[in-house]
Amino acid sequence: MHEATDRRPRALLAMAPQVAEELLTPAHHERLGRLVRTDPGLLASDFTDPGPALAAALAEAEVLLTCWGVPRLTADVLARAPRLRAVVHAAGTVKGFVTDACWERGIQVSSAAGANALPVAEYTLAAILFSGKKVLDSARGAREPGGRRDWHRELRAAGNYRRVVGLVGASRVGRRVLELLRPFDFEVLLHDPYVSEADAAALGARSVGLAELCARASVVSVHAPELPSTRHLIGAAELAAMPDGATLVNTSRGSLIDESALLAELASGRLSAVLDVTDPEPPLPGSPFYSLPNVLLTPHVAGSLGNEVHRMADHALDEIERWTRGEPFAEPVAAEGLHLSA
Repeated sequence: MHEATDRRPRALLAMAPQVAEELLTPAHHERLGRLVRTDPGLLASDFTDPGPALAAALAEAEVLLTCWGVPRLTADVLARAPRLRAVVHAAGTVKGFVTDACWERGIQVSSAAGANALPVAEYTLAAILFSGKKVLDSARGAREPGGRRDWHRELRAAGNYRRVVGLVGASRVGRRVLELLRPFDFEVLLHDPYVSEADAAALGARSVGLAELCARASVVSVHAPELPSTRHLIGAAELAAMPDGATLVNTSRGSLIDESALLAELASGRLSAVLDVTDPEPPLPGSPFYSLPNVLLTPHVAGSLGNEVHRMADHALDEIERWTRGEPFAEPVAAEGLHLSA
């Protein structure tokens, strides 16, 4: 296509090199090339000393395709990108790199947070089902001599029939978990101060206060955003209110849990936990989280990884295609709501 008649907008990829290798397949690159003009071998992972080729690409870029490892879009960076009109993020939160300067310029922003929420919700569903079946306990018992026979008696209180599940936060992940729970015989409680009783009922849950949720639920799963107001949202009082044998699931952020109080409950054996996130992350060397038998600890793997990142790439390219046609983003990020999201 002749340069003078090529109306495809200019694009620049901004992410860590290893992320680009995992995110974009040859088919993705082919589709991207049909939508925009870009050099797939040119990646912006540092705007402080871009070099002439990257500086030229930034100056011409109308849209950025970003993912993990994208540099912050400061006022200085945007001054060197006078034609930039849109940012399409092929991952979840944009808080780490979208600055006030972006909103002041009127730059449109899209995120694949919805696509990234799906595997987190799937992980959560598995954690809820395994918790009800007391999988941690039974797996430990199966390794003991005669354990299979003895542990059947111990597990009479296990099972997922009419078990009470409590979700803290109707975020994207929380709402997807609610959808996934519908086919099961659970009673679902929801605590979210921004969701009405009617809206909670429409989602398949009953709206309750946090104290009631913790007191009644056999499994408490946390899906609230990390904000100053949600730090230690699940504290000593909430943990103490949880029934004996209950399980806490956290796929949100470690700061939402008072981990000192949680460790005391776990050490007593009264509660169990499934933790994909901690504070700090990973836990410090020697942390009891590594050795407590009633803790399932995973290294922040609930979100997109492996072939799941291709779902985010597909979503991002769908958004770029909408943008090139002059259509609004399906998953826009608004400045006014960003302070309440992850």
